[in-house]
Amino acid sequence: MEILCYTRKPEEDAVYGCHMAYSMHLAYRGEDGTFRPFHHNEGILYAKAVEDESNGVLDARGMLNPWIFALEQGDYGVMAIRTKAGGEEDPDSRGCVLFFTSRDLVHYEERGLCQLDQSEYIREVRCCCQEESRSWQICFLTEGNVWKEGCCTLDGEGNMRLQEDSVREVSVPGISAGTPSKEELEGVKGCVPGNCIQIPEDKGDYLLKKLLVPVCIGMELSDEGPFTDEEAVKKVKAAASYSDGSKVERSIDWEAPQGKTMRGKVHQETLPAPFAENRADPVCMYRGGKYYFLATNDADGNHTLYMRCADTLEGIAEAEETLFLDSDTYPGIRGLLWAPEFHEVGGRLYVFHAATSGEFFCEESRVREMREGGDPMCREDWSEPRLVVRKDGSPLCEEGKVISLDMTVFGHEGRVYAMWSQRQFLPVDQGAWLYLAQVDEREPWKLLSDPICVAKPEYGWENNHTYVVEGPYALKRNGKLMVTYAAAAVDSTYTVGLLKLREGGDILDPASWTKSNYPLMSSSSAEGQYGPGHNSYVTDENGLVWNFYHMRAGLEAPRSSAARRVHFDIDGEPMLDVTEELDLPEAYRWVEAVLV
Repeated sequence: MEILCYTRKPEEDAVYGCHMAYSMHLAYRGEDGTFRPFHHNEGILYAKAVEDESNGVLDARGMLNPWIFALEQGDYGVMAIRTKAGGEEDPDSRGCVLFFTSRDLVHYEERGLCQLDQSEYIREVRCCCQEESRSWQICFLTEGNVWKEGCCTLDGEGNMRLQEDSVREVSVPGISAGTPSKEELEGVKGCVPGNCIQIPEDKGDYLLKKLLVPVCIGMELSDEGPFTDEEAVKKVKAAASYSDGSKVERSIDWEAPQGKTMRGKVHQETLPAPFAENRADPVCMYRGGKYYFLATNDADGNHTLYMRCADTLEGIAEAEETLFLDSDTYPGIRGLLWAPEFHEVGGRLYVFHAATSGEFFCEESRVREMREGGDPMCREDWSEPRLVVRKDGSPLCEEGKVISLDMTVFGHEGRVYAMWSQRQFLPVDQGAWLYLAQVDEREPWKLLSDPICVAKPEYGWENNHTYVVEGPYALKRNGKLMVTYAAAAVDSTYTVGLLKLREGGDILDPASWTKSNYPLMSSSSAEGQYGPGHNSYVTDENGLVWNFYHMRAGLEAPRSSAARRVHFDIDGEPMLDVTEELDLPEAYRWVEAVLV
């Protein structure tokens, strides 16, 4: 398979500005000879922000003119020109190029800057392997418009090093760019091409399955029969096949037999997008055969939280709302009621949420507990909100200087942990970071360990318009612990990213957490849905996992709730961009069984 790496021309800032466009994108050559973009024509690889060691403040970076090339043992390298976020010259990168390595062109490790010149900025770089000498030929263009050529090697830690005595000026670069024609790039909007590389079939197949949205391509019965009676047919499931090779079993709503034939419709819950206007940060719980829904209420300036209850998932859309919490009932709760979440801990039901005692700079995480045997829909069955405190009993954050919000909890290896977003405003604004700590199972508003930072808004899709990572929510699958989270400003640039705990890693060691280098969900994921983010998950009565999230139906539309089924990719990781028309097309919604 032939792969093209490229950046994009920035569009208007609300749609696809510099923070997104100045990243490495990938496309593949189709059977008709033209290139087709991966991942909705969005970046796959982003440069990390630079952190000021004196105060923790981040300064965003971008990249231009990426070049992809083969390394040893089937791995790949990427070199690119690191810039400031808007494409301006980066003083820290003078004379350098940014170097990455990858085993599969999906996951990357930023190795750092590789020094090529002592005085001038580098404008363009090209690199290729010289297999006979286990070294790499490199060509680079300086700001003085002079091409230079030399030899690079990998050191023992996998970093690229230039052999300075090998550098010489050349009139023409010894490595051809081989840029595709305009006609070949017609299907790649805004493409600013880098170079092309041939990759093996198995790695190409992995890219197709990992970075393209899967489509339902067939439906069959889990048991073909023969069926002796109607009851035997009703036990059968529908098995949907997808273009990524996966299969998903679904229940079937069977009709009465017509002679020897029974016809059934593959069961599909359908929620309009959006199904609840002015409702953000949504969460849904399935408990006791019923579905419960909570969300931030943007309609009244975040002064109330309302709950819904329904017998079916799609019934949530039309269910009546009951007041759960307001900013008048309890002392110390005066507004900005944000991001409520249901969590069962130690057999008790809790709602975690954020509130302020007065102004925005006093926003802190809190917890309400439902009394034993209580009704979730009855506000009197819930305790007064308790402030989340550190292990010494002091408040989690210092009022007026640091805020906490979006707290979520999950179990891991017999212990309970909380993750939340925390933002320091004084003495300097650091942006919002994600923190993690163990909590007391009996009193989950109490931390048992000191908080650690597990994620910062380093990438362009995380610091677009503002430096924020927030809204974490855990998802367990086949023994893997994953956390999705929201990033960037809460506008059309809002996105969803993925954190993963390394297998066997210490959960309270920041080094045990890895972050996806590209967003799972963005404004490109579904037509007409802008700024999707702050999501959560619920498993329905049929065992299917659903993603609840908020979005905007237009660039200036209010935040509103939506939901769709989560598809799990070939690595068991969530794909959040499989819309209903792809997940279950009309052509595969009906099945038949024959009675004997």
